[in-house]
Amino acid sequence: MSRWTVVVPLLAVVALVLSWGRSLPGFAVALVALCLASAVLAAVHHAEVVAYRVGEPFGSLVLAVAVTVIEVALIVTLMVDGGAKSATLARDTVFAAVMITCNGILGLCLLVGALRSRIAVFNPEGTGAALATVATLATLTLVLPTFTTSRPGRQFSSAQLGFAAVASLILYGLFVAVQTVRHRDYFLPVTQDGEVRREEESYAPLPSRRAAGVSLVLLVVALIAVVGDAKAVSPTIESGVESAGLPQSVVGVVIALLVLLPETLAAVRAARRERVQTSLNLALGSAIASIGLTIPAIALATVWLSGPLVLGLDATHMVLLALTVVVGALTVAPGRATLLQGGVHLGIFTAFVFLAISP
Repeated sequence: MSRWTVVVPLLAVVALVLSWGRSLPGFAVALVALCLASAVLAAVHHAEVVAYRVGEPFGSLVLAVAVTVIEVALIVTLMVDGGAKSATLARDTVFAAVMITCNGILGLCLLVGALRSRIAVFNPEGTGAALATVATLATLTLVLPTFTTSRPGRQFSSAQLGFAAVASLILYGLFVAVQTVRHRDYFLPVTQDGEVRREEESYAPLPSRRAAGVSLVLLVVALIAVVGDAKAVSPTIESGVESAGLPQSVVGVVIALLVLLPETLAAVRAARRERVQTSLNLALGSAIASIGLTIPAIALATVWLSGPLVLGLDATHMVLLALTVVVGALTVAPGRATLLQGGVHLGIFTAFVFLAISP
């Protein structure tokens, strides 16, 4: 294990402790941002060690769940501190995570995989099941609040929010059971001929249990540092967004981009190794975890959060979500993708970012 991958997460945590709850000058913000970027790289390294030890699809699941759990903590913390202006923060961050994973990461990985092997190959059964789960969760939690009538202003009533939270947890648990137990082969990398690529085909030695255990601990430490340092620089992000005259929703986009950096890098590196299925497991698994774990946690947090919780999307975002689902289904169905499919998804992601800045 490289020394820097051990030292960097610890330094990032020190930066988090020293900056927590303080107003930082410009040089301190730059220093914390540097620690954040370094912690992202360390997190990717440790995630790959753990993933290689436990095998797919468990490796992708470890990173997706770890990032999402800490992302939830960040969202709840910011909502507690933000008051009424944070009413849409959960919605903006979760929707941004869906767009980043289902278009940004997915499109980038298909592009890298197609450049590497001309055709990016993956398993349509597993990927299609994951996309269907994302579409269902996003519709239940982000679209329906716009049309319900029990509460004004794109909000769920308490009973509706409770139903959405329970349904999200059940769907997430069902997906994990299918991915890791009942139909695990659907989520394993495949060869250009469509055959499942078994882990035994790799000739690199497996890391020891001790090394994998240390990497798991350091992965959690690095991810805590990433999210905590992101919170430390978030006041600077918010003031910069406000000074530039940009919509408040841009804050959610920036937070989601920062939090999902480890998964993005890990997914791209997997695609470069011709393991596009692993990349898609990371992308879609992160989207499922982001909704399936965040909404229940936010629903529980409303017990002590006093402000409103706006979850319903506006018309523009619903169009982007519908386009993502339709294009994603067309991409997934053949089990093979070219540069074009990757470019189309990246085009949708670019449109999302542009419209977030200029609605």
